[in-house]
Amino acid sequence: MIDRIGIITGVDAEAAALFPGQSSEGEPLHGFLVRQVRHADKDIAITCSGIGKVNAAMAAMMLVEHYHVQLLLVVGTAGKLSPIEGDCFQITEAVQGDYGASRHDRFAHYTAGAWPIGEAHVEPFRALAMPDIGLPKVRIISGDSFVESPDHGRRLYEALNGDLIDMEVAAVAQAAARMDLPWAAVKATTDNADGDSSGDFQSNLKRGARIAADAVERMIGAF
Repeated sequence: MIDRIGIITGVDAEAAALFPGQSSEGEPLHGFLVRQVRHADKDIAITCSGIGKVNAAMAAMMLVEHYHVQLLLVVGTAGKLSPIEGDCFQITEAVQGDYGASRHDRFAHYTAGAWPIGEAHVEPFRALAMPDIGLPKVRIISGDSFVESPDHGRRLYEALNGDLIDMEVAAVAQAAARMDLPWAAVKATTDNADGDSSGDFQSNLKRGARIAADAVERMIGAF
C-alpha cells in the first residue's frame, strides 16, 4: 500500500496550486523547500525542483531519502506536440528527447542511461497505473530545452511518438527506475511547442497549474 507520496513540480506556481487550503509553510532542505500536507489518508511531500532534468532528479532523490516517499508524482504543465484533444493528461510513458548521439545526418535517440552507440533504440519509462479519472493517457518527451520551434517539435513527435513535452518527467522516471520505485505524472498543457510558446506559457501557467492540481487531488483521492 502506498501512503507516502512525493510530488515534484518544475515551477513555483505549479506547487502553489496543490492543496491550497492546507499549510503553505515549507521547510528548507538541500536547497529545496518542502511543504507537507495530508490528503485521502496519505502523507504528501511537495517540492518545486526548479526547471530541468537535473533539478527534477535531485528533488526525487531528496524526497525518497528524507521523506521516505513510496511514489514519485510529477505535476504541472507541458507543451503539446500532437493533435490529441484535451488540456489535461495522465502520463503513461516518458522518454528523454535530448539523450542520444549527434550524427552527421540526424540525432539518434536512445534509452536514457544506455550506451548511445550502435543501432538507435528507445525504451520508454512506464508509469504506475493510477486510478482512472477520465484523463487521456499519453507519452511525454522531456528535455533541457524549452521548445519554441514548430519544426523541432515536429521532429521530436515523429521520432519519439510523444504527445507532450516538458523538462522534468522523464528524469524523475529515470531516477525512480534507478531506485526501484513507481512514478506517475499529470500534466496540463499551456502551449503548442511553437513560436508562440513563450507568451502562451506565461499567460496560461496559473490556469494550467490549477487544472493539473485539481486532477491530481481527485486521482489521489481515488487511490
